[in-house]
Amino acid sequence: MIEAELKARVHSPEAVVRQLDERAEARVEVYRDTYYDRPDGSLDKADQELRVRTIHGEDGTRTMLTFKGAAVDEVSGSKPEYETEVADAEAAHAILRGLGHVEVIAFEKRCRNYEFEARGRRMLATLVRVPEIDGTFIEVETLVDEGGVSAALDDVRSVLSEFGIEPENLTRETYTGAVAEQRGRSGAIGAP
Repeated sequence: MIEAELKARVHSPEAVVRQLDERAEARVEVYRDTYYDRPDGSLDKADQELRVRTIHGEDGTRTMLTFKGAAVDEVSGSKPEYETEVADAEAAHAILRGLGHVEVIAFEKRCRNYEFEARGRRMLATLVRVPEIDGTFIEVETLVDEGGVSAALDDVRSVLSEFGIEPENLTRETYTGAVAEQRGRSGAIGAP
């Protein structure tokens, strides 16, 4: 499946939270994301991502292993995504290191997730704050097959518009890139 997703900077987070709270109940979670690559950086060069995400929320802690393929839509950066829950976070990290992958960057994301129906699709809207970078972001996504990306992105744009997010607020800026820049590093992979 393709994660048809758009990301934008939010200039009025409180107003967007109010609107999202009217649509669905928020799931407040803290993500601890660790991105891996091969020592030669070949995943980054191929526009691919390999991540271990540990999620802390009201319902406990869970860990997801995610691989994202290269973008299928250049404007949005939407990518095929393969994800599975793993029982042991430390084992997942050890397996990736044992296979020769190296940690590129790790950081925390504070998220408010909202799941709802819109335009006949299951949507996930996430308000994101990354302590190391300025601003609040919103990501709206839906899962589709490759042939449905364009129509799905049109629906995502409509939902963003309902929240007062204008096209000029859309961004392809990545959290990994912004965090790496804040830390004074370069060459971090481009994961949103």
